[in-house]
Amino acid sequence: MTSDDVLDEFRAAGALREGHFVLSSGLHSPVFLQKNLVFMQAERAERLCKALAEKIRAKVADLGQTLDLVVSPAVGAIIPGYETGRQLGLPSIFVEREGGQFKLRRGFHLEPGSRVVMVEDIVTTGLSSRECIAAIEAAGGVVVCAACIVDRSGGRADVGVPLVALASLDVPAYPADALPPELAALPVEDPGSRRLKG
Repeated sequence: MTSDDVLDEFRAAGALREGHFVLSSGLHSPVFLQKNLVFMQAERAERLCKALAEKIRAKVADLGQTLDLVVSPAVGAIIPGYETGRQLGLPSIFVEREGGQFKLRRGFHLEPGSRVVMVEDIVTTGLSSRECIAAIEAAGGVVVCAACIVDRSGGRADVGVPLVALASLDVPAYPADALPPELAALPVEDPGSRRLKG
């Protein structure tokens, strides 16, 4: 599956949006990928995650490693993490924020030395991925690689481990104090979840 094929899935689901958006990272962008509109359709999620699982298998083989399970950050990556785990034949668990930090909860735990692929939905700066990886390592896991449906950094995001992306885009994202005039002129939408108050 090519990057164009992945974007076609987003377009077909009405999930590729244009305008002025504040991303979960806090950066502003003219493009937003509303991945929930993609993942709500089981057949579409299955196609994407099957293709991602194939890329993960190839990367893990190249690294001479094996995997024990999938770990994803809640909430947005739970569905792709679960479906990718199903395609890999591995259990899938997730970390969630407690006091602002990712932690394993709900009875989830890692056996010491568990070999993990961390599966994300969308990577922009890599911050959530790095936070998730830190939580996995703190719980005793070894992150063999990370994976995502879309890397919107164009390959620039550093998550600290090899990153497998099903699609890679180079979508501009700007700090709030450095917006281009054409973006600043548009009304702002804030569809991300990082700033939601519990």
